[in-house]
Amino acid sequence: MLVSQTSKPELVAAPLKVAIIGLSHSHVHGILGRPDKGDIEIIAIVEPNKDLAQRFSNDYGYSMKIVFNSMKEMLTKVKPEAVLGFGSIYEHLEIVKTFAPLGIHVMVEKPLAVSLEHAKQMKELAEKYNIQLLTNYETTWYATNHEAYSMVDSGMIGDLRKIVVHDGHKGPKEIGVNKEFLEWLTDPILNGGGALTDFGCYGANLITWFNQGEKPESVVAVTQTIKPEVYPQVDDEATIILTYPKMQGIIQASWNWPISRKDIEIYGKQGYVICDNNRDLRYRLNESDSEHHEKLGERKSPYNDPFSMFAAVVRNQITLPAYDLSSLENNMIVMEILDAAKESGQTGKVVSLKK
Repeated sequence: MLVSQTSKPELVAAPLKVAIIGLSHSHVHGILGRPDKGDIEIIAIVEPNKDLAQRFSNDYGYSMKIVFNSMKEMLTKVKPEAVLGFGSIYEHLEIVKTFAPLGIHVMVEKPLAVSLEHAKQMKELAEKYNIQLLTNYETTWYATNHEAYSMVDSGMIGDLRKIVVHDGHKGPKEIGVNKEFLEWLTDPILNGGGALTDFGCYGANLITWFNQGEKPESVVAVTQTIKPEVYPQVDDEATIILTYPKMQGIIQASWNWPISRKDIEIYGKQGYVICDNNRDLRYRLNESDSEHHEKLGERKSPYNDPFSMFAAVVRNQITLPAYDLSSLENNMIVMEILDAAKESGQTGKVVSLKK
């Protein structure tokens, strides 16, 4: 059951009828293995790789009768209310081109697109046909990030001075992602880059949110391929510095971390707050204060799950704030940052962003 955030009486909404477009992204397990909450109904899957589709059918129990070779073929049989993109990042544009004119809402896995050029086309279509176009990040559902945002917003640590974001793992091949995912994740065309794209987007998304949609004045990046024998076509190491009038954002995206991590350090004029993971929060409000540790619970529905939130947005039960982590506004800025970071990494120059 989805509940409006207003004071209206509770109403039971019909499940949102969705189609999954692509199965190669490993994040698809989040929807396929999700307990039935009554808010989402998968009515179709588009996946031309029948071996992959059958493998997941065996794992999750969906019927192969709902699997189609193409978006066009699917649309001759069913019309979903919304679609979820779990293929390559390059395919995101074609998904929006196909479904936006039909008034079908779209949510894709991060990042929004392979390039700012693709993202601009997607934004134009979403606005023309009045659809929701959201981007899903794992870190959007971290209770710690939202608690940190509240602390910053209420002035508990003073004006922002520096945000440092660490994201990544040992590398997609090293952690054993499925071959279908690895094929496009390490392709500069299909993924738009390597670690810079895969994990740099998290920091760009969060820093934009903490700055309430303000763009950085400039972007500078250093990219490397430390393991060319494993990743010959893309970077596996990226450090990005975003410069704002009175603060810096530092993004450390890597396929070379000794551990898997998605953590963030936020420093204000007086204090700091550190989100070690989705539940563990540390903060110190001033120099004379000692460090405090908190372990947080899960956020309330529908803000604890991408699919519940997507259903609630499509049903007009909630409205996302401007520059929300999932919003198109935020993620257009993310794409500007990533494009500038790629340019800087290639040229060695600081790239200024247009206001």
